[in-house]
Amino acid sequence: RPGKMAAMAAGDEHAAGEVLRGLARHLNCLNEENKATRKRALEQIKRETVDKGLSSSVLQDIFSALLKPLLKCLSDPMERCRETAISVIKEFIRCVPKPEESLPYLMPCLAQRLGEKEILEPAEELRLSAVEMLTLTVEVCGKHLAPYLNEMINILQRTIIDPFPDVKRESCKCTVKFAQCVPEHFHMQAESLVKPLMQTIAHQHSRVRVSVIEATGAVIQHGTGKNVDDVLSHLAQRLFDDSPQVRKAVTVVVGDWLLHMRDRYSYFHKLVPLLLSNINDEVPEIRLLAADLWRQVGAQWERENEDDIKDKMDFLLTPPAFYPPGVERPGLGCRELVIRNLGRLVPAITHDITDWLVPTRVRTSQLLSVLLLHAEDHSTQHMQPLLATLYRACTDTEQDVVSNCLASAKLLGTFVPPAVFLKLLLDHVTTPYSSSHPWAPLMVLAAMLGGCYKPLLQPHLEQIANTLGQPDVCQEYQQVMYLEQLLACVDVLLCKCESDCGSVSLQLLQVLVTVQSLSTETSLSEKALESLQSLCKVQSLDSVMQLYKQHMGQLLDWLSASVNTWSSYSPQRLQLHIIVTQSGPVIGEFVSQLMLLLRSCLNPDKDPEMRMSTFTMLAKLLLDSANTLDSQGQFCDESERFLCDILLPNLVWHAGRTAAAVRTSALSCLFALLHGGLIHLEEKLSPQVLSAIEEDSQMGRLLACRSVSTIIRLIGTSLQPESLNKIYPELLKRLDDSSEEVRGVALQTLGLWLSSLTEGYNPELYTAHLQLLFQQILLHLDDPEASVQEQVLEILKKGSSVHPLLLKKEVEAVRDKHRSPLYCDQLLEHISSLS
Repeated sequence: RPGKMAAMAAGDEHAAGEVLRGLARHLNCLNEENKATRKRALEQIKRETVDKGLSSSVLQDIFSALLKPLLKCLSDPMERCRETAISVIKEFIRCVPKPEESLPYLMPCLAQRLGEKEILEPAEELRLSAVEMLTLTVEVCGKHLAPYLNEMINILQRTIIDPFPDVKRESCKCTVKFAQCVPEHFHMQAESLVKPLMQTIAHQHSRVRVSVIEATGAVIQHGTGKNVDDVLSHLAQRLFDDSPQVRKAVTVVVGDWLLHMRDRYSYFHKLVPLLLSNINDEVPEIRLLAADLWRQVGAQWERENEDDIKDKMDFLLTPPAFYPPGVERPGLGCRELVIRNLGRLVPAITHDITDWLVPTRVRTSQLLSVLLLHAEDHSTQHMQPLLATLYRACTDTEQDVVSNCLASAKLLGTFVPPAVFLKLLLDHVTTPYSSSHPWAPLMVLAAMLGGCYKPLLQPHLEQIANTLGQPDVCQEYQQVMYLEQLLACVDVLLCKCESDCGSVSLQLLQVLVTVQSLSTETSLSEKALESLQSLCKVQSLDSVMQLYKQHMGQLLDWLSASVNTWSSYSPQRLQLHIIVTQSGPVIGEFVSQLMLLLRSCLNPDKDPEMRMSTFTMLAKLLLDSANTLDSQGQFCDESERFLCDILLPNLVWHAGRTAAAVRTSALSCLFALLHGGLIHLEEKLSPQVLSAIEEDSQMGRLLACRSVSTIIRLIGTSLQPESLNKIYPELLKRLDDSSEEVRGVALQTLGLWLSSLTEGYNPELYTAHLQLLFQQILLHLDDPEASVQEQVLEILKKGSSVHPLLLKKEVEAVRDKHRSPLYCDQLLEHISSLS
């Protein structure tokens, strides 16, 4: 057999010699100046060698002889010659049995062509072919390249940042293969490739970015581990890459590091967030890949640390009793990895969740939720920084960030005992972190209460409700967002605790009343009403009226406690309005208690604007008194005190427009009181009302005239002549009023005045009064407005029955002075018919 092998070797050597003798002339032609001659010579060499199908051992001998001339051709001025030379060398390397024998000449040549600062090969396609040849060399030579580590690194440093994208990709591929071939040597120079890789990782072509990430994975995996920090920030940026393939590459690389990197335990706190971030990727394939790798990482850690977690293996495998429904619990190893690194992860989350880039904030908020699901009750020791982070995130302008952080808050509510988080959170509710976003703690509180289990929450119900009902919590801010979150807290308590809320019904009602009183949005008021209905439902009450009946005395006491400090800006004024209007007939059962409150807030020394709004509210109630203040028939017992202690003091004249506006609002209340027939105190009432007829305000004069009209209609026939004679002069003055409406009411009231005169009013005794009245009214029989003339005529016809002779005399005296004596004639005719 040895003889046979020697004979074969001799035969191969003879065949190779024959080929080389045939190529001698072509080899000489490679030195010719004519480029076409050199080109033909190379093509002929290719045909006679690699294209001819010779045996590998023959090609080995030929390659040894041709290598130097071929390498020289790599510097040929003609591009086609260089291309053919690279192609021939590549084929030789692929086919020969011992390609490593070419390395002493090939590697220095490639290092000169590709590894210098200046690019010697101008054609990008040829640079690509050369790097492909280098990759092939790595594949076939393997460990034999160890002595040429410096040359390889120099070449890759340059080609990774080559202008041609395909060269970059091929260089990254070569880097991965080289790192895998000589790992025991590669680590010594690996960090030299980090800088060029990071310069290329953001390249505009996604395929280049993928290749760079894969190469980075190999460089770090087979390096010293010192450069992890240099690449992490760049990889983190690729988590937001528009290309799913790039994000997938990051997932694979990071997962591989977590599983196989020698020094991975030192970098768990930096690598875990990168992998977990992709568990929420928008592409299902990437989500599943990340989840699978994470499970592998956790399982491997569990095996490696089995002795440390033996005690936990039994009881930590059973999910907590209140685990979120429909959520798969992460494995023990995964949970332990997060728990042991949470202290380092929370500050990073806090930092990144306020990043100026929206995608970063969204990813960070998603990651926080994933971490809290793993940490479970171990997040308790990090509550202070976690709450601060959630407060800031809840104020984000990006809705996705807010939604993710509320999901995180709900998880905290699930895993952290209420006694712990309420101690911190309720303090933040009463003293907000941020004056510009005071509603953030309320938003977090609502979310955490939503995650809390009912049996654990119930013992703290009163504490929560008392906090929400504090004046500096529910009355301090009027922003819609703040009120919405306040309402959300009430709603979640009603939803979670249901019938248990009966014990804090008063506090929740106070909050709902406050939300309605401060709200400027109709939709928010409607939501508060819905919550009011829910509060009734959980207590099995049929209506809101019953709820108010249950608490009305306490509500009025609650308002009375602060009534001496009320102003136009006080929310209590608005709360009173909501309570008395929504309670309907219930308020009629508490009239005496309400009067004490009104006596204080309507004192003439109090804020004018507050008094105006309160009088306006009372006027509306009095117009429907049977269904409000007088629903139980008790208001009449209080009406005299209401008139004397509240209304009349506010009708006293004071200078200024504001004082006039207060008197006008009080008059509206008085008119409603009179209109409902709830009062009969003419001797106390008339002077104040008559003086109000002279008000500067048109509305004030109108209301005063209407009030006088109502008084006369109700009790005119029982008035003494002296009282009657004080009324008409004031009405006569209003016949010349600038307002047509006031004039009309004044005329109508004069007609009522004349109709109310009974037998007790002696016309002969009071002739002077009647004469003045007739003379003044007759002046308006000549009014430019026909409607006024007709109204005056009807009034005088009523007056003719009082003292016809006196009226006839006065009409005859002025008849000839009127522009149109027709009405005078009609009046005289009417008087004659009476006699």
